[in-house]
This record gives sequence, C-alpha cells and structure tokens, in this order.
Amino acid sequence: MSARVFLELLAREASAVEFEGPVLAARSAGADAATLADLEEAKIVALRVRELLRRRARREAELSALFDTAGDLAGLRDLDAVLEAIVRRARQLLGTDAAYMTLHDPDRGDTWMRVTDGSVSAKFRALRLPMGAGLGGLVAQTATPYSTADYFADPRFRHNTDIDDAVVEEGLVAILGVPLKLGGRVIGVLFAANRGVRPFSQDEVVLLGSLAAHAAVAIDNARLLQETRNALEELSETSRLASAHSGAVERAAHAHDRMAGLVLRGGGVEDVAAVVTEVLGGSLVVLDDAGRPIAGDPGELGEGVTAVIAEAARTSRALGRTVRRGNLLVASVDVGAEPLCTLVLRAAEPVADTDQRILERAALVTALLTLFRRTVAEAEGRVRGELLEDLISRPGMDGLTERARRVGVDLGAAHVVVVARYGDERERAAFWASSHAALNRGLAAQCGDEVVLLLPGEDPGALARRVAAELGAALGRPATAGACGPVRGPGEVAGAHQEARRCADALVALGREGEGAGVAELGFVGLLVGGGRDIEAFLTATVGPVLDYDARRGTALVRTLTAYFGTGCSLSRTAEALHIHVNTVTQRLDRVAQLLGPGWQAPERALEVQLALRLHRLSGRPGSVPPGQPGT
Repeated sequence: MSARVFLELLAREASAVEFEGPVLAARSAGADAATLADLEEAKIVALRVRELLRRRARREAELSALFDTAGDLAGLRDLDAVLEAIVRRARQLLGTDAAYMTLHDPDRGDTWMRVTDGSVSAKFRALRLPMGAGLGGLVAQTATPYSTADYFADPRFRHNTDIDDAVVEEGLVAILGVPLKLGGRVIGVLFAANRGVRPFSQDEVVLLGSLAAHAAVAIDNARLLQETRNALEELSETSRLASAHSGAVERAAHAHDRMAGLVLRGGGVEDVAAVVTEVLGGSLVVLDDAGRPIAGDPGELGEGVTAVIAEAARTSRALGRTVRRGNLLVASVDVGAEPLCTLVLRAAEPVADTDQRILERAALVTALLTLFRRTVAEAEGRVRGELLEDLISRPGMDGLTERARRVGVDLGAAHVVVVARYGDERERAAFWASSHAALNRGLAAQCGDEVVLLLPGEDPGALARRVAAELGAALGRPATAGACGPVRGPGEVAGAHQEARRCADALVALGREGEGAGVAELGFVGLLVGGGRDIEAFLTATVGPVLDYDARRGTALVRTLTAYFGTGCSLSRTAEALHIHVNTVTQRLDRVAQLLGPGWQAPERALEVQLALRLHRLSGRPGSVPPGQPGT
C-alpha cells in the first residue's frame, strides 16, 4: 500500500483517527516490517500536514474575523452593534460557550458588564467587578491576560462572593480574559469562557487580544465621534445663538430708531406702544405714575393682575430691567425714586431675553415723553396760572385780553369760574388742573389750598360737578367744587371768583364734601353766600310761575300761599283768615301744585317758597301782601 492513501485522506479532510486505517490494514495483510515502517512515517507526515492545514485554516478564519471587525470599525455607526459583533466573533473563533466584555467605570472605580454573548443568567449580565477581584478584576488591575482551565480550583484569583455566585449561576468553569487598552490605560476586559474544564492555548490568547485591541479602538473612535458630534452641535448652537442675537440686536436697533423718530416727529405714547406690539406681538398697556392706564386696554391683561403688576413694577425699577410674571412682561422707569411710567406686555409667544431690551427702551422713551410733556405742561401752566391770578387780583391790568388770546382763551366768550377744594395733594391737584384747563382751552391757578379754573361754558353747576368728579378720581380722594358764572370779559372774573369760593365754603359747611354745585343751585343759601344777591332771579326760580299766574289772571294764589304758611298749613284756618270756603282753599293749592310741581310742600322746598314769599312781600311789588297782614 502506497502513501497515496494518506493524500486522499488529507484531500477529504479526514479525522485524525482515520489516518490509522492504512497502517492497521497493512499489518492485517501481513506486510513486512519495512513496509509498515514506511506507512508509519507517511502517516506521521500526513498528520503533521493535516495539523498545519488546520492551523492555517483557523488563522485564515481569525484574519477574516479581524478583517470584518476592522470593516465594522471603518463604518462605525452604532458602538453597541460593533462591540456585540466583536464579542460574538470571539465566542465563535475560540469555540467557547460564552464571551463577554466589561468596561471600567471611573466614577465608581470598578468594571461593569457591557456586552455578553451566550449568557443565560440575568445576575451575571448585571455583574460589577471590583478592581483586583476575580480573574477580570486581576486583568484590569495588572493589564495582563489571564486564563484558567478551572476557575474555582485556581488559587491565583481573589474570589468574591458576588462574583462567584454569578459565575456559578452562569455555570462557567474555564475563563480567559485579556485587557482592553488605550495607550497605557486599561478601559475594560474581553472574556471567553467555557462551562467545562478547558485550557486555553497561546494562539487563543493572542487572538482574543487582537479582538480586544479592535474593541478598544472602536470604543475610542466612538468617543471621538461623540465628542466631534457634541462639538458640532455646540458650534451649531453657538452659531444659532449668534445669529439670533444679531437678529435681536438688529430688531432692537430698528425699533429704537423708529421710536426716536416718533419722538422727533411729535409722536405720542400710543405711537410708541404700537411699535412695541408690532415688533414683539401681544398687547401692551402703558400706566402712568399712579398706575392708571394712558395707552392700551387694561382688560386685555386679564383679571386680578393689578397687585401682581404693582409688585413687578417696583421690582423692575429696583433692578433696572424687565421683570417676567407669568405671561406678563413689566418694565417700569422712575426718576429720583418717583415712578414715571410702567409698560406691561402680555405676550402671545415667549419673548427672548434680548428682545426684552426693546420693551425697556420703549419704557425709557415713554418716560422721556412723559417728562417732556410734564415740563411743557408745567411751563404752559405757569403762564396760564399767572394770567388767571392777574384776572383775580388785578382785573384792571392792561393787556389781559391779549395775553389770554395768546394761550387760546377768548375772555369775551362765556366762562365759568370754578373753585375746588381737595385736601393736601397740592402738587398733583395743580398738575391735574393745569392739564384739564389746557385741554379745555381754559385757565388754572393754584391759590393756597385750592385750585381755581376759568373754563368755557354757561352752566356753572354742570362744570362744578365735572371738576369735582374728575379731580377726585385723579387724586383718589373727595374734591369739592363751587362755581359761578357765566362771566364775560376780564372785569367779571374777580367777583365770580369770590362767589365761587363762598359756594365751595357753603358745600363744605352743609356736609356736601366731594360734590360740585353752582351758586344758583344752592337756593336761598346761594342768596346768603352770593355777593350779588340776585333776589329777582331767586324769586323767579322759586315762585315765578305763581307770580305770573296772579299777574295775568288777577287771582290771589300768592295771598293764599302766604295765609296757608302763616296758619301752620291749616286749611280751615286759612279759609277763616281769607273769608273763603275750605274747598276754595283746596282748589287754589291744587293750582299752586300744578304751577310749582308736586314736591313744593317738601320741607326744603317749602322753606325756599316761604323765603321767596317773604322777600316778595318785603319788596312791595304789586300783588304782595303788606307787611303785618297775614294775607287778608
């Protein structure tokens, strides 16, 4: 039998046992010793060739696995997938029951299970290994590969109860571990393990080490890639923020230019508010120094926000910047601890910090407008106030009419003098009066503890009530106003001022603080306080219809009224005094009621009627009852 049979066995990759077949067959056939020796030698050579071929095939598979791993690293997209592939290939190439990888945790100072393949124990997959404990801890500590054919029988390792319990639960016996190193630093350990006793060859240690090197490179590449991604994201975010900031600065500059242009063109607070809402959106309300709205609709801010806005305005003035309260942005400006204005923006969308500067600039522009208008108003108020003071104290001074014309006041037209009492809010009352007079083409002056206004109109009572109501609302406390007029020409103002003052005094004396009235509306009290004491006007206003009726028809209604009041309002005694029937008295009083109105017998009205009748009798006019006669 020739050596050719061994070549055939090699060609079909026969097992090592089959190579004994040709030798045994020749011995059974009675071959001589020389033939048997040649066959034995050929068998040994064939087995050597077979082992060489197996090693080369294994090496080829290892190189292919390493090549595939390198390809995975080149196309790295998912670190988990790459590490799982490495562990899976380690298990396949070494032919072990399991393979796994642990990584170092610098925060806790130990290693933790990162990837497993072939593991069946949940406890094992969640295992953490202290440095130096177990085979893996020793590998991580020394940066040297270690292997054991029987882990529990190997005295080289410091056993740990938790580790041993997990290894027992997994059923592992033989373990090989190699370090994952980046430079001189160990970042983890790659393992191959078997559930039976098995020694690991040097080639297997080298192969697992090569896979560990690839795993370390994969981890480092993933770290670098993540850092690159983070840097790109940070750069992108920085670029976005820079772009947004640039846009915000441009918007703020544009808005500021528009607001400055408005001021130069004589625009008002409403125009500034329109610019803010156009740029920032939402709705804006502008409040004055007392928190009253001067632009915008406060109802758009919502209910129950007054206290919130007041607190936010104080904080804004203290910090010098915009304050956010929910969906409200509040910017407030003061001068010398005195608030000037507050801007409240209810934003429909979130407003960036940079865009809040627009609201702050708008608040400053509004404050400048307020100061400018206040300064102009104060200057004009001084001019108007000095003119009214001269009309009161020096009515004969030359040039009063011309001075009035220059501030838009026609003294030849009908005007009413109003004197208002307000308490101790002197400065605010003077500012309100000056503004009110300027708006209504009138004059105002501060005289002691009262303000005096000369306003166009012919109804003193109506103007007095309006001044009392509006001044009281502005001050937040009652204001009392007395009025006299109408007057025409500079010579009548001083006298009307005196009567208006007495009217205001009378209102206070009567307990009617917070009200307004004209002298004529006070009835007979107006006679007492009025300097002119226009009795004829009082008689006409009180009993004029009765006097006219008697004059036209020759009746005796005045005599009947006089007797009626003189007898204590007794019908029977009135009839006796006049020598007429009671029914006649009743008919005459019914006629009086038709002429004077149904309330003529009310106590206050009856008193005025009696006073009018007394003045009529004392005047000696036709139809009056001579003094000393009760009506007969």
